[in-house]
Amino acid sequence: MFQPSSIPSLAQPPEPDDAPLHILWRDEHLVAVYKPAGWLVHRTGLDAHETRFVLQTLRDQLGCHVYPAHRLDKGTCGVLVMALHAQAAQRLGQAFAGQEVRKQYLALVRGWLPDAVEVDHALRPDDAPEDAPAQHAQTSLRCLARLEWPEAFDPRHAATRISLVEALPATGRRHQIRRHLKHVAHPIIGDATHGKGPLNRWWAERLGLQRLWLHAHALELAHPMTGEPLRFEADWQQLGHVADVQHWRALCARPGWQACAGLPATARPDQTASAGAPVSGCSISGAAT
Repeated sequence: MFQPSSIPSLAQPPEPDDAPLHILWRDEHLVAVYKPAGWLVHRTGLDAHETRFVLQTLRDQLGCHVYPAHRLDKGTCGVLVMALHAQAAQRLGQAFAGQEVRKQYLALVRGWLPDAVEVDHALRPDDAPEDAPAQHAQTSLRCLARLEWPEAFDPRHAATRISLVEALPATGRRHQIRRHLKHVAHPIIGDATHGKGPLNRWWAERLGLQRLWLHAHALELAHPMTGEPLRFEADWQQLGHVADVQHWRALCARPGWQACAGLPATARPDQTASAGAPVSGCSISGAAT
């Protein structure tokens, strides 16, 4: 559902349940894996006590060297692509740097986001001096579904609102989606850096867990060696036993979600209801349309 692209998703038989990392697709040049929330992509001095690293685990799992081409934040789960040799790594890195890779994310955010929002807001790196120039950054946001929780976080209101949002970053700045959603006053639920701490804790109590509600759902790119169009996605059907996916599916199964108006039939977060009508859930399938 909600796939705007006609590129078919690539799928291989799922890894055994006890596999360290779930391999979504692999050839002799590339490997696409599912990164669980809470894992770092590689070692860093900023998190010296962490023991779970995608790079080292995947190297041991495959028995060969792997080359990272992009990153996902520690709290973000979803699709991560790595190269299996230096030439593929160079070309893959150029594709990401040249903004030739289409990235599709899901986020749970504060409030009711409008149906569509284009964010064109330059960002300065977090660790850059204040006089450093900001870098161009652009993200397309689309509301998939909205929910009104019948309890008040803010005593001025009778209920508390959240939205399920699709985010398509056109550029690749660090924390871009998180910072852009904060910029439009719809921070991601569970974002300890760019969100609202009291609100995060309030939602954690009601949803039953504390986490960053940001999911890297799909990547589209040209194969760095053959030019073949590729689409890798975190198929929720095949990954139904993964804890992160179970969290998202449980969230979407809650009653009270309303599909946002203006979505095409193939982009709906619900499967049967008309846009704007109450639905029993916002089940989002990873299957290709």
